[in-house]
Amino acid sequence: MRSILAAVRLALRAILRSKLRASLTVLGILIGVAAVVVVVALGTGVRNRIGGEISSLGANLIYIWPQATQVSGAKGSAKDSGRLTEADGMALGKEATSIALVAPFSSTSMQVVAGDKNWATSVMGVTRSYWEVRAFEFSKGQSWTEADEQLKTKVIVLGDTVRENLFGSGDGIGEYVRIGKYPFRVIAVLAKKGQSPFGEDQDDRILMPMGSFRSRILPTAPGRVQQLMASATDTLTVDRAVGQIEQILRQRHHIGPDEEPDFVIRTQAEFRKSQEQIFDTLQALLASVAAVSLLVGGIGVMNIMLVSVTERTREIGIRMAIGAGEADIMVQFLVEAVTLSVLGGVVGLAFGVAIIAVLSRALEWSMELPLQAVVAAVGTSGAIGIVFGFFPARRAARLDPIDALRHE
Repeated sequence: MRSILAAVRLALRAILRSKLRASLTVLGILIGVAAVVVVVALGTGVRNRIGGEISSLGANLIYIWPQATQVSGAKGSAKDSGRLTEADGMALGKEATSIALVAPFSSTSMQVVAGDKNWATSVMGVTRSYWEVRAFEFSKGQSWTEADEQLKTKVIVLGDTVRENLFGSGDGIGEYVRIGKYPFRVIAVLAKKGQSPFGEDQDDRILMPMGSFRSRILPTAPGRVQQLMASATDTLTVDRAVGQIEQILRQRHHIGPDEEPDFVIRTQAEFRKSQEQIFDTLQALLASVAAVSLLVGGIGVMNIMLVSVTERTREIGIRMAIGAGEADIMVQFLVEAVTLSVLGGVVGLAFGVAIIAVLSRALEWSMELPLQAVVAAVGTSGAIGIVFGFFPARRAARLDPIDALRHE
């Protein structure tokens, strides 16, 4: 231990004698460690972000879309494929034991007008179960009643983005918004939800009873809807719910087990998996850049240590002449290489933490740096010092004392 501490003191003295050269030597390690630290923190931040955004869509959400089916060797038209109905949703809610709620909805994009202001937004026809399935809450007002749904009342609920663009700082409750040629009375405003994982502004929408939407906004066949959303009873029952949905809809649509269904089912887990796969690929690319930087830094440490051995050949000869063995010389130069690398790793870690703080504030993400990543960063830099410092240390230890003393 004493010999190692003495070697560390000698290493620090050698580094301090050539500050600029030492700084340039560890630059590659510094950049590599900083990059690794930032990539790890970004990974944590993105996963937290994805988890939060997917959760904001609603608990255990399952999407059901209509799709074209193969008919006589050709795909059916979009009109032929739109076979989902409110009755399908009611059947799923009654017969599927793993489904808590089902919310049918249809939507279209329209220009809406309030006073002297207008705004292009998504207008949606939904049932009251939509609020619970999508985990929407109201910041002002309350939902329409069952009677409003039955009577196709001209009432609407605004998303916060629409409210802000039509009524500014006001809540708009009791005001009228013209959609197409019909005036609709505002009865509530949704609490902010932010962006979805697909980049959609979840607050940029207007919602109304499905019957009113179907009769006044987008005329469609009675009971027909564009999509069904179901909420599983628990995260553990999502897969079971998907199986029940497929079985029930196949039976209702008279589709055999070997035939292609006229609907498609997607879950939050699938969306999460696809997004994480994309990010994992990007993270692997960034990690590769960091690895190359660490490799370059390691080569730089080896080069500077070889130069140091050449410059201090006479010093090595003197130490050997007064009793230092090969192991002592090897430890001295190996410790110097490790010290140089660890210093680069520590400075790189500090730079990485600073970059994480800046990115976290700029992106408004919760970015965390696990303790394991800190230990791995410093440990990796130390390992680089050992691997790339071994050859110069071995070369110094094998110098002939007589030839070393003669070296000028």
